[in-house]
Amino acid sequence: MRLFVAVELPKEIKDKLYDFQLKIKPFVKAVFVHKKNLHLTLKFLGEVEEKRLDGIKNKLKNVNVRKFKVRIEGTGVFPNEKFIRIVWVGLGPEEKVIELQKKVDEELIEFSEQETRFKAHLTLARVKHVKNKKNLLDFLKNSNIGGEFVVSEFSLIKSELTKDGPRYSVVETYALE
Repeated sequence: MRLFVAVELPKEIKDKLYDFQLKIKPFVKAVFVHKKNLHLTLKFLGEVEEKRLDGIKNKLKNVNVRKFKVRIEGTGVFPNEKFIRIVWVGLGPEEKVIELQKKVDEELIEFSEQETRFKAHLTLARVKHVKNKKNLLDFLKNSNIGGEFVVSEFSLIKSELTKDGPRYSVVETYALE
């Protein structure tokens, strides 16, 4: 089964991000992350054997971080402005998100390689083609989506790839202190 660890987003944040996705559409030909699938990935585990699931669930119970507030902060592209493949929005304060991500990463080290280049972000679109790079980058630099929410839990999520895109289902949810 294909697994990842993520923070699910409140409806009002998903609504704001969806509205922002609509504003990006004229600039790119892309596959946009479906509104119901928007999330903050903390750790992608990939294909995992069923027999390892209980071990992963037990390790994630050891993650103890206090709940914290984050805000939508900035926009950007991966891997860089010359070669745009992902459009994202950032989260701040990034240190709080990174603290949670590192704890998850440490607990799951026996199940997956350690994450070395984590960036607190929400993927909005996987870009196939940019229609006008300068206009897109100007638009992103001058955008302010706004919004904040409390991160009070994270989830282990199963991802099933279908012809209609990924279908996510929560395996288990873990509350923060």
